[in-house]
Amino acid sequence: MSSATRQMKLSAYLVGTGMHVASWRLPQAHAGASIDIDYYKKLVRTAEKGKFDIAFLADSLAINEVSHPNILNRYEPITLIAALAASTEQIGIVATASTSYIEPFNLARLLMSVDHISKGRAGWNIVTTRDLSGNTARNFGAEDHLEHGFRYRRASEFLDVVLGLWDSWEDNAFIHDKEGGVFFDRNKLHRLQHKGEFFSVEGPLNIGRSPQGRPVLVQAGVSDSGQELSSRVGEVIFSIKYDFDDAKSYYDTFKNKVAAAGRNPDQVHILQGISPIIGSTEEEAREKRSRLESLIPEETGIGFLSDYFQGFVDFTGFTLEDRAKDAGLDRLQMTKTDYLKHQPIISRINPTLREVYSLLTGSFSSDHLVGTPEKIADTLEYWFRNRAADGFMLMAPSLPDGLEDFVEQVVPILQKRGLFRLDYTGATLREHLDLPFPANRYT
Repeated sequence: MSSATRQMKLSAYLVGTGMHVASWRLPQAHAGASIDIDYYKKLVRTAEKGKFDIAFLADSLAINEVSHPNILNRYEPITLIAALAASTEQIGIVATASTSYIEPFNLARLLMSVDHISKGRAGWNIVTTRDLSGNTARNFGAEDHLEHGFRYRRASEFLDVVLGLWDSWEDNAFIHDKEGGVFFDRNKLHRLQHKGEFFSVEGPLNIGRSPQGRPVLVQAGVSDSGQELSSRVGEVIFSIKYDFDDAKSYYDTFKNKVAAAGRNPDQVHILQGISPIIGSTEEEAREKRSRLESLIPEETGIGFLSDYFQGFVDFTGFTLEDRAKDAGLDRLQMTKTDYLKHQPIISRINPTLREVYSLLTGSFSSDHLVGTPEKIADTLEYWFRNRAADGFMLMAPSLPDGLEDFVEQVVPILQKRGLFRLDYTGATLREHLDLPFPANRYT
């Protein structure tokens, strides 16, 4: 795709009152937002008004007492996107589902059903599930969570099974010939007959292909195993980098992996997660950020960090205003994926422990994304034009205002600069993302 025709892709990460762990405490926050279907309908319609490609729903399979408030009481995402499909007309809807705690036949059927309900606007965010709560496996009758490398080896076969099941029926298999009494062409129905290391699945799937062929595949793996899977099958890649150089390095490296896997890098879109805080002036935006950060209770923040870094750091005597390097967080020998992802920025900017808490809970707003709409648009344009991203995942610190501000104030600037669409030109999620219609393997 030439730079002249290349346009940003935008996705809205929707979670209760917002990504910031203290967003629920804001005076304007809607109590019970994460379990209110009318509230979610409003959010997704706002994103659709802004011509977003995707409304994105994350998930977790277990919680504990220190989990993010907005995940303690919420919908199962595939059920939710089925409801949102009926409340929208054009925006894509993506649900997170794990390969570790469900059978591939069940998941293939659920996702294809929603893809039909939405008339080809569904996507699957593929995860293997991290055990952040410490009790995930015990929710599914097991004692120990699957080891990281094992999870991804199993996930690779899981994907092969799902993709195979989605090709059970060729696109024109259902004839509906009333006169001849032929409902379907038997030559266009295929049994998968898969027998592998982890799964034995006969097939066929009892639902045909959708208007876009099959759901779009989204992935966010940052480990070597995750990137290997993403480069092989991912069509939209979700990443979070807080620094342009880090984002650019990741972009170039991952696109090379896609090419090495025999795929077209232009048909794999990397979306960088952003948490902008928008104000009419720089000072107003910074005051908004300070207000949010001040709502994190001392006990909650230190308690979370003590639990997260247990065995590595003793936070006795520390406050949330102390600096990361004072606690030695820049030089720990930890293998936790989240820590490894954030360790470079911890070393570079030496954030407060309050900011470390925000980093680890996904609600950190970098300085270059705190300011006026023009400043936010300038940052996104620079990252996009210099190929550090193909688009962005808006992880608004607070909802619905963070999404509304972006749609009403930033999107028009991007549109005026020719960086983002003025209107939808297609009907399916693949068409929104400029992704090709996937050929059936039997055709």
